[in-house]
Amino acid sequence: MATTTKASPKFNVTPEQQANLPHFFYQQLTCKPKPVTGANLKGKTAIVTGSNTGIGLETARQLLDLGVSNLILAVRNEAKGAAAAANLTKGLRDANKQATSGTSTIEVWNLDLSVYNSILAFCARAEKKLSTLDIAVLNAGIGPAARCFNPHTGHDEVIQVNYLSTALLAILLLPVIQSKRQHQSGPSRMTIVNSEVTGWTNFTEVTGKSQNKPGTPPVSILAALDANDKDGEPVDMVDRMFVSKLLGQFFLSEIAKVVDRSLAIINATSPSWVLETEFNRDRQGSSVLFTIGKFVLSKVVANTAAVGARMVTDAAVNHGEETHGEMLSFQQLVP
Repeated sequence: MATTTKASPKFNVTPEQQANLPHFFYQQLTCKPKPVTGANLKGKTAIVTGSNTGIGLETARQLLDLGVSNLILAVRNEAKGAAAAANLTKGLRDANKQATSGTSTIEVWNLDLSVYNSILAFCARAEKKLSTLDIAVLNAGIGPAARCFNPHTGHDEVIQVNYLSTALLAILLLPVIQSKRQHQSGPSRMTIVNSEVTGWTNFTEVTGKSQNKPGTPPVSILAALDANDKDGEPVDMVDRMFVSKLLGQFFLSEIAKVVDRSLAIINATSPSWVLETEFNRDRQGSSVLFTIGKFVLSKVVANTAAVGARMVTDAAVNHGEETHGEMLSFQQLVP
């Protein structure tokens, strides 16, 4: 008989409920994320990765609205980053926020999560150039329709970008935060953009037949994810994205154990279902079904990028040490 755990006192749902698809759709349809107001980010520095479009761009915009003094747009394509910076600057002026725009600096820095050297260079630049690092939003990610492998590491590209490189970036930013700590009044905030889909994968690389064949030596999870197929079947790229997010959640739990919350509060959050984004850009026009589904869902279920970004900004600004190592969904702690 299946057992169901009770909700922890700090959560409103059980793990089983959180992983339940109907529960997610109920939340998506009924929860209205609140805009972040009242926070004053004057004098603070923030980094937002994947910030030239979609959720990252809107998160950057919301941080500017809160008065952040120094905003770093970390992007793979600097030309698109420059266009995003111009868009943000114009938005401030159009909203008659000259006082804010006059004290906010927007910079565009190159960051390609497919290349380890790019991550190293980015963190070295942060160490050299920044006086503080108050907020880091690790938002960049991919959800391609077709499978590919990273040309530099040989790893599955979804796992490379969404998990391995994001984890490396988080780890390498910690010494930067440590070295700037004396100039800050409180702990830095690091928010990793994740998803409710962590509870939706079967993770067949661990549970599948290939791991249980008699006489077959066990393989690492990473090796299983890099294999050319799973039990002779093509890789399900939707599930592969789910797995990449689940691994990110494992990473969050572990890094929070070794990073003191007085240095940095590290949490994760989900923007929930947002179709107004380039995360699934490789799926655009991939099928008539996708096009029809996108139209219907965008009208009925999905958030706009601005609404989804409210949940990211909320996680980075509104919450304290109780969220260290924890996940937020619809602005609430969840298991």
